[in-house]
Amino acid sequence: MAAILALLSSALWGSADFAGGLVSRRLRATVVVAVSQSLALVVIVVWVLWLGAEHAPHGYLPWAAAAGVVGPLALVAFYAALASGTMGVVAPIAAAGVVVPVMIGLVGGDRPSPEQDLGIALAILGVVLASGPELRPAGGEAPEAARVRAVALALVAAVGFGLVLWFVARAGRTSVPMTLLTQRGVSAATMGLVLLLAAARRSARPPGGERFETAYARLRWSDLPVLAAIGIADAAANGTFAKASTEGLLAVVSVLGSLYPVATAVLARVVLGERLMRVQIAGVSVALSGIVVIGLAGGAG
Repeated sequence: MAAILALLSSALWGSADFAGGLVSRRLRATVVVAVSQSLALVVIVVWVLWLGAEHAPHGYLPWAAAAGVVGPLALVAFYAALASGTMGVVAPIAAAGVVVPVMIGLVGGDRPSPEQDLGIALAILGVVLASGPELRPAGGEAPEAARVRAVALALVAAVGFGLVLWFVARAGRTSVPMTLLTQRGVSAATMGLVLLLAAARRSARPPGGERFETAYARLRWSDLPVLAAIGIADAAANGTFAKASTEGLLAVVSVLGSLYPVATAVLARVVLGERLMRVQIAGVSVALSGIVVIGLAGGAG
């Protein structure tokens, strides 16, 4: 059951990431995350009240709050990377964040097995191979700069997603519904603060500068159902992963939960017709292989 839930979380995350990255090509990533997270929060509040889960012990609180701060910032970086880079390359780079829980364990005194060392090396090599073509000159300064930015943002997202995996797993031990509610509440507050800071920065510009209102200028009523679906899918993915982590080994469910780039890449190929170069395909394969090796080695240990 844990494996099924973890794979379901991958499918949900991958679908939400594809849709979020696609919408972020027209809307700002901060707007996509802020609106989608807020709409999902409304649904989660109703769900928690219906379950009567609001009286659960408070052990989830610090971990869920930490996930609520890190998660939306990582999503902003990820959606911005998806909007400016190749989805089939950006997504696997971000998925390499699964090594973060492993590194946290190392700092805490864990000693990796040779298999885990191999998995970490494969993941790093895969990221380099998948990123390489994005870093090559592509006929102009602007395209090259955009590609470098996409890779950098994907790496930031990787670290954030890895931390969120750890936080959500820890919080889910106490209460999955309250973990989601706290995480989404803090996420909405975090994005509100980000938007307020952006508004303050833009209001300080001289007359004629870009106004903060332009961040929402392209937002349409027809976007709200899509943004709501993105937020709900992301929240459901967190919930299924948290539940999976309480029923199975964290190392194994983390790997299965981190296979969401497969869904993103498949959707990008089918919907957008994206094609990957051979070296990129090799890099994606090696990175995902490294993730699997890490998980299997951890689960075996």
